[in-house]
Amino acid sequence: MLRSAFLPKSLNSSIFSRPIGASLRFYSTAKEYDVIVIGGGPGGYVAAIKAAQLGLVTACVEKRGALGGTCLNVGCIPSKSLLHNSHLYHQAVHEFEKRGIQVSGVSLNLDQMLKQKEKSVTSLTKGVEGLLKKNKADYVKGWGKITGVNTVEVDLEDGSKSTLKTKNIIIATGSDSMPFPGIEVDEEVIVTSTGALNLQKVPEKMLVIGGGVIGLELGSVWQRLGAELTVVEYMPAIGAGMDADVASSFQKILAKQGTKFKLSTKVISAKKNASGKVDVVVEPAAGGPQESFEVDVVLLSIGRKPYTEGLGLQSVGIETDNRGRVVTDAHFKTNVPSIRAIGDVITGPMLAHKAEEEGIACVEEIAGGHGHVNYGAIPSVVYTWPEVAWVGKTEAEVKASGVEYKVGKFPFVANSRAKTIDDYDGLIKIISDAKTDRILGAHIVGPNAGELIAEAVLAIEYGASSEDVARTCHAHPTLSEAFKEACMATYDKAVHI
Repeated sequence: MLRSAFLPKSLNSSIFSRPIGASLRFYSTAKEYDVIVIGGGPGGYVAAIKAAQLGLVTACVEKRGALGGTCLNVGCIPSKSLLHNSHLYHQAVHEFEKRGIQVSGVSLNLDQMLKQKEKSVTSLTKGVEGLLKKNKADYVKGWGKITGVNTVEVDLEDGSKSTLKTKNIIIATGSDSMPFPGIEVDEEVIVTSTGALNLQKVPEKMLVIGGGVIGLELGSVWQRLGAELTVVEYMPAIGAGMDADVASSFQKILAKQGTKFKLSTKVISAKKNASGKVDVVVEPAAGGPQESFEVDVVLLSIGRKPYTEGLGLQSVGIETDNRGRVVTDAHFKTNVPSIRAIGDVITGPMLAHKAEEEGIACVEEIAGGHGHVNYGAIPSVVYTWPEVAWVGKTEAEVKASGVEYKVGKFPFVANSRAKTIDDYDGLIKIISDAKTDRILGAHIVGPNAGELIAEAVLAIEYGASSEDVARTCHAHPTLSEAFKEACMATYDKAVHI
C-alpha cells in the first residue's frame, strides 16, 4: 500500500492504489467528511477552521502549496509590505529633514525590500497552516475538482489522485486578474498585480491601466521608489465605488505627489518593443486623436474575475451567471443542495474580509445554526498614503434611493493630531438619514483611514445615529476625533472648524 505525504494521517489509514510502477495512482478513502472546502484563501481557510470548531469533520483542499490564497501569497499581504516600506523610504528621502531628522546616504535596497515582503508572506501562510492543524481540519495539497454532488477528486502534488467523500462542498476558489483583449502579459514589462509585486528594478516610467484600488496601490509603491507614474482610466474618475467628493480629493492629493492621470481615456494597445520597453497607444473614451508613448512597465489592473476553471462545475450542473460567478441563494447554496459557494466566486465585492464573513456564516448554516452577513457594513480600503476607506452608501447612492439625507464633513487640517504629525491631507464625510439621523455611509481620505473606518462599520452595524457617535467621548489628541467632529457636523455643527 502506498501512502501520500500530502494526505492527512486520517486518510492514509484507508488508502488504496494501483501497483507500484503504474503511471497514475488513484486513492480513495472510506472516511466521509462533513465539509470539504475547495480553496485555501481567506474565505476557504476561515470556513474550514470554523467548521472544525463547530465539530464538523473538515478538509481544506488547496492547489497552491501554501494556504492563504491570492490575498496572503500575491495580493493583500505582500502589497501591504511594499506599501509600508516604500512609504518609509519616501519619508526618509523627502520628509525627514523638515522633521528635524538629519540623515545622509539614504538608498534603496530593492532586493532586501522584496525579501522582507516574502518573509511576511511565509510567516503568515505557515501560521494559517498551523491554525488548521490546531483545529483538527485536514489540509489536502492539490487541485480539487468536483466529480459528484458528494465527491471531490484531488490531483495531489506527487502526481497521484485521491477521491474524497463529503456531505457538503464549499467552493472558495477566489478570483484571478481580468485579461485585457489584445495585450499579452509576460509578468516582466507587461504585468498583472502578481508581476508588479516582483519587479527586479524600479522602472523609470510606469503606466497603470485602471484607476481602481489595486492599480493605485501598486502604482504608488513604485512611484514612491522613483518611478514616473501615469494612470489611465476609462471612467471620468478614479476609485470605482468611492464617494465622488472623496475620489476628487484623493486624486488631487495623488497628483500633488506626482502621479499623472489620463481620465476618460481608453487603451488601444500596449506591446513590448525591440528595446524591451512597451509602446502604448491611447485615445479619448469618447473618440478622438490617438496618443502614443513609451514606458518601461505597464501594470494591467482592470479588475478581477471568478476563478472556476477546471473545478468541475459542469459535471454536476452548477449554475453560473453571465460574469462567470456561481449563483447562490441567501444561504450560499447553489442549485445543487450539497454544494455552496463563498467569496470572490459569487456576487458582491471581491474582498478578503467579505469572504471571511461568508465563510463563517456558510458553515454556521451547515452546522444547523443561522449565518448572516450584513453586506451594508462591509468596509473598503485603499492602502495608499493617505489611505482611503469607506462603508455604507455613497451620496450618489443615497440620492438615487430617494431618501432625504444630511451630510457632515470635517477636514484633517482642523484635527490636532493630524497637525502634530504634519499629515493632514484629506477629510471625513458622514451621510445620515435626515429623519432618523441613522448613519447611512462614512467616507474617509486621510492618515490611517483604514483603521478609522472600523468605528463607522460598528456604527452602521448597530444602527447608530451621527449624534450617537458625536456624543461619544473620543481620546484627545487622536485622529478619531475627526470622525467625531464629522458626525457633529452631520447632526448639528462641528466645534473645531
